[in-house]
Amino acid sequence: MDKTEVKARIEQLRALLEENSRKYYVDNAPTMSDQEYDFLMHELEDLEERFPEFRSPDSPTQHVGSDLDAPWGENAEPRTASEFVKRPHRYPMLSLSNTYSISEIEEFAARAQGSLGSGFSYCCELKFDGTAICLTYKGGHLVQALTRGDGLQGDDVTRNALRISNIPKTLKGDFPEEFEIRGEVLMPYSSFEALNKEREDEGEPPFANPRNAASGSLKLSDPDEVGRRGLWCTLYHIPAQSVPFETHDEALRKAASWGLPVSEDRRLCSGIDEIKAFIDHWDKARRDLPYATDGCVIKINELSAQRALGYTAKSPRWAVAYKFKAEQACTPLLSIDYQVGRTGAVTPVANLAPVQLGGTVVKRATLVNQDQIDALDIRVGDSVYVEKGGEIIPKITGVNLALRPSGAGKPAFPEFCPDCGTPLVRAEGEAKWFCPNQDGCPTQTKGRILHFLGRKAMNVLAGEAAVEQFYETLGVRTPADLYEINKYQLTSLEGWQERSAQKFLDSLAATREVPFERVLFALGIRFVGESTARDIARHFGSIDAIEAASKDALLEVAEVGEVIAGSVYDYMHNPVHLREIERLKAFGLRFETVSGAAASEALEGLSIVISGNFRISRDAMKELILSHGGRCSSSVSGSTSFLLAGTKPGPEKLRKCETLGIPVKSEAEFMAMLPGGAPVAGRDEELTLF
Repeated sequence: MDKTEVKARIEQLRALLEENSRKYYVDNAPTMSDQEYDFLMHELEDLEERFPEFRSPDSPTQHVGSDLDAPWGENAEPRTASEFVKRPHRYPMLSLSNTYSISEIEEFAARAQGSLGSGFSYCCELKFDGTAICLTYKGGHLVQALTRGDGLQGDDVTRNALRISNIPKTLKGDFPEEFEIRGEVLMPYSSFEALNKEREDEGEPPFANPRNAASGSLKLSDPDEVGRRGLWCTLYHIPAQSVPFETHDEALRKAASWGLPVSEDRRLCSGIDEIKAFIDHWDKARRDLPYATDGCVIKINELSAQRALGYTAKSPRWAVAYKFKAEQACTPLLSIDYQVGRTGAVTPVANLAPVQLGGTVVKRATLVNQDQIDALDIRVGDSVYVEKGGEIIPKITGVNLALRPSGAGKPAFPEFCPDCGTPLVRAEGEAKWFCPNQDGCPTQTKGRILHFLGRKAMNVLAGEAAVEQFYETLGVRTPADLYEINKYQLTSLEGWQERSAQKFLDSLAATREVPFERVLFALGIRFVGESTARDIARHFGSIDAIEAASKDALLEVAEVGEVIAGSVYDYMHNPVHLREIERLKAFGLRFETVSGAAASEALEGLSIVISGNFRISRDAMKELILSHGGRCSSSVSGSTSFLLAGTKPGPEKLRKCETLGIPVKSEAEFMAMLPGGAPVAGRDEELTLF
């Protein structure tokens, strides 16, 4: 390539890597495999090494991926990283360089020997596939837990870390007065499968793998929900500057004696042959572990040697990760089913000849949508490659064309809903086909009822089997129909006893106390998740106000864009839905907010857009605005009263304010508008959560 082509390729690689880094760390919805990402990163590193004139401090080769300032991604859950206070790391929290090549591990060992001579050893460990965390203990108490963030600062998730069962709140033994220890928060396979089953029952997209699930769970605002997710922690590094030990292994053995969860699956090795034996062992044995691992980490054991070797801009020179190749199998594709979800999305699912993969027998794999079928050129009867790797949900990655049977034709994506026969539609810009018969399609109807009963919605004691009985035997077609069921009808159903019937009726009666924001979420409006329902409910205060709202008025709500506003507007202008709402009102459900007296009217009539980070969480800032009579909006417009700007406000919002002449106020100026200044705890306040 000439230099013009090199520069263009470097710019292309940087854009690809930055985009996929955001999807991986922020959205928890990666679209590129780890191996694809790593290969592109290595290509970029090679080009920047060969053509140093094109190096840039902003290149992804010069910094770690960041999970800070998270927007609402595909798998984001209520209260993501943008809602957490950012705190600096005492020591930079870098990533590891990695390779899929044993020869590069040999080169790492040769470089170490060339620099250090003899008299050092290696500590080999498992590479856990979770989300990084840094714990600080002071006086034997856990006082802070930070995510990796951008390596220099991370999100403070201390309250959530305290809900992870094997992270000790207090230590035992001869621990230092203050130190930090780093590791990984994992989601075991059993917890992951239970969580995805729950998400699918409630019509939410499943997580692709345990790492994404662990990362999303650690960033929830409700610590009790974090505790319920079954997360696990394993710790593997104490920064050499913070403890007086001779070796890395000694530091971990001492940490274990203090009660910290340190992995025992490590081995001291004296040379490359022992390192290779460790890697070969775990490439097979990892299949029997209860959690995901994606490789081995090889570290120089002596801390003095680590200090001598030092660091690059983004990784230590004294450690390297060897990553296992994704597990793959080739098996015949027998047929394709087309499943309808709660929202009407039609998803193709491949039925496979059973094959052993990743410790389980795989019989089915998602094909995502028609675009993927076309891209892979899949035919029924093909022998397809199926991978798990980090993806616990099996996915088809390719076709063995050499085994394609003669005459194999392309599968025809259905034109009509496989459940109700309604012609399918595909909106511009969307990848999926949908059944538009949302009020008459049996699968959508049952899915909507199940969603209404779900734990995060009305929390009624009934599952998928019960909903099937209600639909088939009792003629339930809408959530309002549930309130007309009596005990006699329930006890006539197979498997129902008087006690179970009464429990169901009691939990149904309790829904009359469920707050409006959860009732709104329970309606199952497309694109309206739990947090969006809360924002809309609090913004308008009642279902009547939402019904009367224009699309522009809906766009004034925080986190509501064109798609969500259009969906809510259409829902509220459908006579079928309005009749359902009136029936639910008649059964006593709450369709307006119930709040105490406002703190003041200092912000009455003001529409405020917030941007950046504050001394309190963004969620708390929104609550503060609402409690003083203000309204929160997600976008700057001519009706915006002012932009409340914290640290690192969005540049686009600032530019729009300048264009429209909208005032920008600092956090201090905003607080001065409130009675008494509304003081809040500062960033530097010491945490004493024990």
